[in-house]
Amino acid sequence: MATVPETLFKSQLTDLRLVQRGKVRDIYEIDDARLLIVTTDRLSAFDVILPDPIPGKGIILTALSRFWFERTRPIIGNHLLADPLESVLTRASEVRQVQSRAMVVRRLQPLPIEAVARGYLVGSAWNEYRRSGQVCGIPLPPGLQQADQLPEPIFTPATKATAGSHDQNIDFAQTVQILGHDTAEQVRRMTLKIYNEATSYARRCGIIIADTKFEFARDHDGQLLLIDEILTPDSSRFWPADQYRSGSSPPSFDKQFVRDYLASLAWDQTTPGPRLPAKIIAQTAEKYREAQRRLVEAD
Repeated sequence: MATVPETLFKSQLTDLRLVQRGKVRDIYEIDDARLLIVTTDRLSAFDVILPDPIPGKGIILTALSRFWFERTRPIIGNHLLADPLESVLTRASEVRQVQSRAMVVRRLQPLPIEAVARGYLVGSAWNEYRRSGQVCGIPLPPGLQQADQLPEPIFTPATKATAGSHDQNIDFAQTVQILGHDTAEQVRRMTLKIYNEATSYARRCGIIIADTKFEFARDHDGQLLLIDEILTPDSSRFWPADQYRSGSSPPSFDKQFVRDYLASLAWDQTTPGPRLPAKIIAQTAEKYREAQRRLVEAD
């Protein structure tokens, strides 16, 4: 029987200074040029951190991000460095604490938007389409159903939310105001190119990537780079291709399973979040593991 990974809700590293404790990631300063990103087992839904972790989730997210960072490197560079944990943490106990869930990365300033690619009409895009026939200012054909595949993938950026608040979809004109025209165009082009490459690979693994979000930064030379996480169940909707049906939200390999459970509760989607039953935790953990098995082991 496989050993259940140790759960980490909050990292505690004394060797490095904590810069930020986010919804899922704890970020530590190594030096002026590098950060250590620790992916915990915390789970956020509707931008609220839930009180119950998902065992092994941070290890799976880290493995998937590393996989995709390497796979997309021919398209665009990223912030991942090869420095071993032992070179930045002096205590063996702290290395063990974050083993397999930490990445040493370049220290960069993120662009102030979430870069979202959508290939299917679901989630906030479906709600917006029902109201206006558009998504982020992009007109779509009439008569589409929930979870329909779009005629072509679209770029639907959003503002970044702090813990406890919600991302807000914006149109491309607003993105240009925030980033400038050239950067906005480059981010849109890269977002859709990465998404198209990833969806082609994932489909061969039996997974539909309905949508996903990326974060970008520029280095000191002005080069656009991918940062944070990439194409994980936390940043994407993964659907089993053999269970996809138009007209309703399909089952998923991501935290949509938890969102659907939470939507059945009398909860106003504000802090504090509700406790999760053991069955929901176990099923969610298995969905994350299945996404990793299909995507990484198929390579």
